[in-house]
Formats: sequence, C-alpha cells, structure tokens
Amino acid sequence: MLNGKTIIIGISGGIAAYKTAYLVSRLVKNHAEVHVIMTDHAREFIAPLTFETLSGQECVTNTFERKGHFDVEHVELAKKADLFMVAPATANIIAKFAHGIADDMLSTTFLAANCPKIVVPAMNTRMYENPITQDNIELLRKYGMTVVDPAVGLLACGDTGAGKMPEPEELFEWILREVGRPKDMIGKRVLVSAGATQESMDPVRYITNHSSGKMGFAVARECVMRGADVTLVKAATSAEVPRFCIVIDAVNAEAMFREVTEHAADADIVVMAAAISDYTPVDYSDQKIKKKDGDLSIPLKRTTDILAHLGANRKDGQFLCGFSMETENMLENSRGKLARKNVDMIVANNLKNEGAGFGTDTNLVTLITKDTVHEQVLMSKQEVARVIINQILDMTK
Repeated sequence: MLNGKTIIIGISGGIAAYKTAYLVSRLVKNHAEVHVIMTDHAREFIAPLTFETLSGQECVTNTFERKGHFDVEHVELAKKADLFMVAPATANIIAKFAHGIADDMLSTTFLAANCPKIVVPAMNTRMYENPITQDNIELLRKYGMTVVDPAVGLLACGDTGAGKMPEPEELFEWILREVGRPKDMIGKRVLVSAGATQESMDPVRYITNHSSGKMGFAVARECVMRGADVTLVKAATSAEVPRFCIVIDAVNAEAMFREVTEHAADADIVVMAAAISDYTPVDYSDQKIKKKDGDLSIPLKRTTDILAHLGANRKDGQFLCGFSMETENMLENSRGKLARKNVDMIVANNLKNEGAGFGTDTNLVTLITKDTVHEQVLMSKQEVARVIINQILDMTK
C-alpha cells in the first residue's frame, strides 16, 4: 500500500507524542520508509530510541549534528519525502510553520520540503481556540497544507474540549488518502450504497438481511483514496464507516430509493452495493399482523427496484454497477440482471463459496459486462474494491 513511499513524521513537545509511536509502527508495517524528526521538547515526553526501534531509521533531533558526510541533512530528508506529517503539532510549532521560522531540525526540514504536508494540532483547548493559533492554522491552509481538526474530549491537563490528537488509525487514513493510491479519480463524483435495509413490521420487529456493509464501504474508501468525491448512502451496517465521504443514512428501501435517486443525478459512477429488501409490510400496525396456524401472517408489497430505475433513467455517460448474490446459476442469473436492469457491470458471487458473501472480510467475485466475464480469486474486500474500480475506469476511458 505504501511501498516505495518515504514519509517524514515530525513530533513536537506534547503528551500525545506517545500516540505517534503507534502511527510509525503502522506505517512501517505497510512498507513505508519512515523518518522521525523530534524537537527537544518532544524528547521530554518520549525517547528517540522508541522511534528508531520502530522505524529502523535514526531519529533526527539536532540540526548541526555532524554525520561524517557532507549532505545537508534537513535538505536531503526534505528532497526524498513523499509526505510530511507533524503529529502532535503544538501551538508553538504551528506558529513557526505559519511564519517561516526555521530554528530547529523540525521547522528547518519542514520549510525545505515541497511534498504534501499534514499538520495535526494537539494542545490545551484554550490555546487551540486562541485567535492567534486559529489565524496561524488558517495561514497553513492558505499555503496549501492540510490541517486535521483535533478531537474533542478530556485532555491531559484536565480540561474538556477540542485539542486531543486523533487516534493513530485515523492519522494513518489521512496519509493513505494523500499518497496511498494513484489519484486517477480526481474530479469524478461517485455514489455508493451499502448495508442492509430494514423494513419495519411493528415498533419492535423488522425484515432485513445479513449484509454488514463491508463491501460497499470498501468501494467507497477505494474511490476516496483515489481522489473521487464520494457520497455514501448507507442502511444498517456493522462495519466501520469510511472517512472522507458524505454519509447519508437510509434505513429502509423507500428511504434508500429517495436518497439514491436524488444523488445519482450528479454522479458519474453509481455502485449499488446495498442489500435491499425485496418486500416491505403494507402496514405494520398490530391489526395487520395476524397469526395463522401459529405463524405470523404479514401482508407484503414489493419495494421499488432501485437499480432498474437507475438503469431506465440514467444520465448520459453515467456508469452503473450492481451486485448479484446467487446460490445457483450465478453466471446466467447475473447476465440476465445486467440486461434487464440496463447496467454496465454486475459484480456477482455465489453465497455457497467459502469466504464470499455477507459478513466476511474476503470475497470471491466475477465481474460481468455485456462482452466480458472476469473471474477473480479470493481476496480481501478492499482488494476486490480496487479490482472493481480498475475495471470501471478501464471501461470509461
């Protein structure tokens, strides 16, 4: 994911510096070359040896330390970096960055770097909300840097408010978004549906299915990482919602139809990965639910076929992708669905195959278009999402 990428992690003097150790470990496990630069104050909170052990690289702290060679170290590091993240970034280091002050190794290297820069403020709430700090943050944004908003919660000083550094996993996602994928979807608008709709029978019970939302979320995440503007319409899910998307909740099939059709009007690519109930109760009042021979008798009506509606009302140049989950005659049934619903591609799988279908972290799919059938091997759903998007981009060149 980060093979061949060189990432500089800057650490200034805040208690959140301990979290950065987890981030460095995560980056190295994803095959990035990581160089850590610490301020003198940062060394009071965590030892450089920690980062040297995790990164396998010398932790840089001194601008003028002699190395026995003639490279200007802060310039050499700046030249090779694909991305520079500073986490935690104190009010002091933010002020230096905003005004071009370079009086230590971190600020000097930061000023010399031309790569994308991500600054992660972490400090006392009152320091963060101080107009001077806010002005400095806006200056960083003006100069094209990304500033990650701090989390809100209990701070080390005992105050509660904005100023907590986000968790390492979130910062890892920010880095992936910047350098983890080629940016071949910039300017594209993508609509993805995910999850399992729920059709209420009464105030307690509902009809649903086993979809976790993982496959749709993986597609949304892949598109975001490649630069697309993504709207995610989600029903009930048990997976973690991907970051950087516009997220819209749609509990039942009616709400899913309403939200999907509204937002599809602006989308270049629509991927319908949600598992939508085919039927909904006509009326979930107690009078309509009767017992017959010990079983519940529930009057049902068909829900609107959203994918068919999109196929019949698509805008010029729009790409439509649907999903087909079968237990038999997968290829034949999926080809029929492709034709009936007037879509460009069906992602099909057989629920009887081990590792495929609902709730798993893997999937075994076949990509079906009008003229081609591409069978895939078992892989993670994130890898499946990459294959799906690659196929869509190949077809829309």
